[in-house]
Parts: sequence; structure tokens; C-alpha cells
Amino acid sequence: MAVTFSDLHTQEGLKSLDDFLSGKTYISGDQLTKDDVKVYGAVTEKPSDSFPNAASWYDVVSSHLAASFPGNAQGVKFTGSAAPAAAAAPAKADAPADEDDDDLDLFGDETEEEKKAAEEREASKKPAKKKESGKSSILLDVKPWDDETDMKKLEEAVRSVELPGLTWGASKLVAVGYGIKKLQIMLTIIDDLVSVDDLIEETLTVEPINEFVQSCDIVAFNKI
Repeated sequence: MAVTFSDLHTQEGLKSLDDFLSGKTYISGDQLTKDDVKVYGAVTEKPSDSFPNAASWYDVVSSHLAASFPGNAQGVKFTGSAAPAAAAAPAKADAPADEDDDDLDLFGDETEEEKKAAEEREASKKPAKKKESGKSSILLDVKPWDDETDMKKLEEAVRSVELPGLTWGASKLVAVGYGIKKLQIMLTIIDDLVSVDDLIEETLTVEPINEFVQSCDIVAFNKI
């Protein structure tokens, strides 16, 4: 059944999108489809924290698109009080409301051939079907080499790691003994995008960060 979103450049439109995405990671099904790309193109910028479901979905789609288009984008912006699609259609001002160009019909331009091809692709992927993407909250112990390690620089080195789906949170220093302190830091990951084991083994405990970090241990791991 076709799903329609209207006025995604307005607060009301984003509210309808946010409500639709409640409990969902993608617009259709459990993986990225062209439906997500169509809606993504109609949203002029990342939704604010007032729309957490839409904002999380926007980040997931952005990370997928970034992997598909590795070039160095400079960024573009649209000006004006209305979305580009609405501003470009003044000749249809007298058209019925159900023909408004600002309505986005996800399936309106999909041909029978495209539908059949999509169904065949889905059928071929069923044996390796992935679970719906979730998030995890992790508490990490980051241990220095000795009491002479600069803990401020250690934390800066850890937080310098930036990955799609990784968000660093609160942190504190905890005394271990003999004048040595360790860093305890929270992080949130999108499970499909970040492996905490790879993060530790391939990033946090190798050069250049291992100049400050001796080892890392997972203290707590909780699904969100």
C-alpha cells in the first residue's frame, strides 16, 4: 500500500515522518531501499532533536549514502520559504489537493518491471536476511600505560575517533592504585554500523592512540 508524506520541509511534515518511523529503522522493510532515498531527498536538512525517530533514520541513510559516494562533498543549501518542489510548481496552484506536487507517493512511479526485479532481489537475499538495526550503550574502561600518562591527551585521542554510527558520551577518571587512573567513558553505537570489538582492536589499541592507551575493557554492554 502506498505511503504518502506531505510538506517534509515543515514541522508538521516532519512530525508525520517521525510518527511513521516510530519503532522502524527504514521506511520500507528492514534494509535501505529507494523509498528511503526518495524521502531523504525531500527532507531539506537533518531533523532536530524534537523528532528523534526521523533524526536517527536520517543519520542511518546518510551513513549508507556516504559509503556509496566517497567523494568530498562541499554541501548545498536551498533558500526560500518553501521546499524546492513546491516553489517549482506555481502553474498547478489550481490543481486538486490530492495532486499537490508537495505530496510524496513512494510507489507512484515504480513500474511493474521494477516491482518484479525488487521482489526477485528480496527473494535472493532472504537466506542472509539481517535483523533490524538496533543501538547499544557501552561503558568502556580505557587504561593508560602508567601514572605518567597524560590522561587529558588520552581522552582527546579516544574522542578523536569518528565513525558512522558511533557517539561518545560522558566520561570520568577512576583511581586504580599507585597513582594510576583509568578513563571510564560511555559510547552509543548503531549495531549494524559499528563493532565494539573492532573499535578496540583496530583503532583504540593501535597507533597512534596506543601511545596513551595500554588496553580497553568492556564494563557494561546494553541494548537500547
